[in-house]
Amino acid sequence: MEMTLVIIKPDGLKKSLTGNILTRLSETKLEIVGAKVVRVSKELASEHYRALKDKPFFADLVKYIMGEYHTKRVFALVYAGKDAIKKVREICGATNPEEADSVSIRGAYGRITTKGVYENVIHASANTEDAEREIKLWFSPEEIVAEAYPAVEAEEKVRRQKWA
Repeated sequence: MEMTLVIIKPDGLKKSLTGNILTRLSETKLEIVGAKVVRVSKELASEHYRALKDKPFFADLVKYIMGEYHTKRVFALVYAGKDAIKKVREICGATNPEEADSVSIRGAYGRITTKGVYENVIHASANTEDAEREIKLWFSPEEIVAEAYPAVEAEEKVRRQKWA
């Protein structure tokens, strides 16, 4: 079973496109095995886009996924099933919204800002290596409700908030 990370980016949430995007993704007949709303830290954003760190648009990309231009949250999901990466990427369309097919998610809802930032409303893992790295970055093993990747038991002392 193949898994892929999908992120509905801040502009997708700001424009209330979550329902539309999830409906389109349901066409893949894949299973959602992890989902959460995340406030993206600079560290998470930088690590997620580390392959682009030498690009001139890296700082804007980090600000974009952190919600500096829209809303300060994203909706992260893990989809699983046969050919998950290929199926999701086909529905998402090309990274550049202007090159994306108009019936794809990015073609229908994306845009390029005057600064040249691709506000393409959705992220989808490019390949199996990226999917594994990204899923492990965004989700802990217990947040995935399917067999994912090998994990070990770890005892950690973590300070957390609890309901009053």
